[in-house]
Amino acid sequence: MIRKLGMVLFTAIILMNCGGGEKETAKEASAPKVNPDGITENQLKNGIGPIAAFTLEPLDQVLVEKGHAVFDVKCVACHKVNERLVGPPLAGVTVKRSPSFIMNMILNPEEMVKKHPEVKAMLAEFYVPMTFQNVTEEDARAILEYLRTLEKI
Repeated sequence: MIRKLGMVLFTAIILMNCGGGEKETAKEASAPKVNPDGITENQLKNGIGPIAAFTLEPLDQVLVEKGHAVFDVKCVACHKVNERLVGPPLAGVTVKRSPSFIMNMILNPEEMVKKHPEVKAMLAEFYVPMTFQNVTEEDARAILEYLRTLEKI
């Protein structure tokens, strides 16, 4: 009798451990995958910051004009359209990077430089980290809209 009770208890423990392992695997499968730099696949694509992935609508000329004006005040000291200055040239950047990546780079450059592997690589090439220029999300969105006009230059 004690032997049967011991076997039942042993079997129950084995089954509980097996079931728990499956639940843990399901949790791991649903958790975002993190790379060695500690950022997720989503952050690799969209950058690290307040802007989630979003879909662009047709070009908004009012935003383009506002973005150009903000760019002329906040960005031209380090960026040119077709040539390297302190920072990389920006023609075609909207083809290379997602809209949210660009906006997060504008809004959260310090964290992007510290954590994002592609931005770290740019720092190794350009030597000077991008600094926050005290822009709002609205300004960053306008700059993005202006940058969209530079795709074919």
